[in-house]
Amino acid sequence: MRRALVRALSRPLILAAAAVAIPLGSAAPAASDGVVVGGFPVDVSESPWTVALSSRDRFGGMRSGQFCGGVAVGPSTVLTAAHCMSEDVLGAPPGQLADLKVVAGRTDLYRDTGQEVSVRSVWVNPGYDSVGNAGDFAVLTLAQPLPAGTVIGMAAEGDPAYEAGTDAVVYGWGDSTGFGAYSHSLRAARVHVLSDASCERAYPGTSGGTYDARSMVCAGEVRGGRDACQGDSGGPLVAQGRVIGLVSWGSGCGRPGSPGVYTRVSDAVKTLGWTRALRDPTRPPEGV
Repeated sequence: MRRALVRALSRPLILAAAAVAIPLGSAAPAASDGVVVGGFPVDVSESPWTVALSSRDRFGGMRSGQFCGGVAVGPSTVLTAAHCMSEDVLGAPPGQLADLKVVAGRTDLYRDTGQEVSVRSVWVNPGYDSVGNAGDFAVLTLAQPLPAGTVIGMAAEGDPAYEAGTDAVVYGWGDSTGFGAYSHSLRAARVHVLSDASCERAYPGTSGGTYDARSMVCAGEVRGGRDACQGDSGGPLVAQGRVIGLVSWGSGCGRPGSPGVYTRVSDAVKTLGWTRALRDPTRPPEGV
């Protein structure tokens, strides 16, 4: 969750794979016990809605071609970060990437468990601001539905899950140290939702980025040490059983005073017109 390309400043948290020249700058030290950053290993059965985005043609096959994360919010619908779908990352418009897939039900990316589902279409939020990072979300529509039980609900505007101090968990296969040590097994980190005021102080619009409470939510620890990192972009931030955020941007990984910034899912719900789907569980959101 950071800005677009440089983690040591503030940039989106995509995977800096050898196949793509994504400059990382000099990474800052980050507290870690060998997982997400300051996190722990988790089996995907505990969070079946957490999926990996994959392109072996672009990122190689060692880690199933993973480069970003995503979250299943409908049987055939995955939310991810808009910056994951940029040409800077993919090398071409997403519609031209023939092997773009979603990997579901796979804890260890070195294995072939679970399933790989082709992406039928990609919708990137036209209001996404790649400079300020506002509106950082995209919708992937899958060629076939995921198994039952792989979908998580979304938190709408005003949901108490967004309140400062709420316990939350972020999931991903990204950098576990802040120094480019990418995990091949799913990790999670426990964080807390932070107040908008604290995030505005951390990112007031200087070189570290600008926090916008309308489209962003931030989470982490005041002392640092627990955070998402490169490769986790688009993955879910979950609180009270609902997804409240998508890994987007920030400054460094696990730095004190530099919390992670997430796309506010309620803003995506409103933009996409999915409010009715939240009120009626029999009508899950399906594509755009």
